[in-house]
Amino acid sequence: MNYLPCVEVEPSTAATASVIWLHGLGADGHDFEALVPELGLPSNMPVRFIFPHSPSIPVTINGGLIMPAWYDVADLSIDRKVDIKQLTASAEAVQKLIDREIERGIKPERIILAGFSQGGAVAYHAALTYNKPLAGLLALSTYFATKDTICINETNKRINIAVMHGSEDSVVSSLLGERAVQALQAAGFTPEYKSYAMEHAVCAEQIADIAAWLEIRLAE
Repeated sequence: MNYLPCVEVEPSTAATASVIWLHGLGADGHDFEALVPELGLPSNMPVRFIFPHSPSIPVTINGGLIMPAWYDVADLSIDRKVDIKQLTASAEAVQKLIDREIERGIKPERIILAGFSQGGAVAYHAALTYNKPLAGLLALSTYFATKDTICINETNKRINIAVMHGSEDSVVSSLLGERAVQALQAAGFTPEYKSYAMEHAVCAEQIADIAAWLEIRLAE
């Protein structure tokens, strides 16, 4: 089977949990690799971090320039137009990585999907349509692009979801993060939402919050 190429960061002992973390537009799997040691997870919580590389495709908002992207974006309006077919294909490719983790011996209840910006939109779709119960979904500075068309799998109706966004984000408005939370609540989820005084990025306070959230979600 063909899998997305990935950067993998292994724990010092055999992994008992996995985090699959998707990068944003124009980045690659190395983008969040350096955050792993900053999270400072305890040694008795051996987590494998997997950072997939997206394909490189023409991106309309950048003049058709070929770059790493999970899907094409036609405009950057608040109701941005995205290529849903490409997004769902990327989500299916990510789900294959989840399947591979299960084959490696990681229980689905100990697998978390995380995504930043474009990667977050893919993570929303991949997690909420997956057919086995996952440990959680971490949506960072992103939006729920398929909220109006998604068929949510009942298996993940109770998934833990954390939505984090910068209040000063000029790339993906915090309004889109808030709309995602509202759509999730309307679908019966109880997502956590936290805003940070930052642009389209991550900050030290947020990294500490992510670490604490992961420890709760992946505690044995």
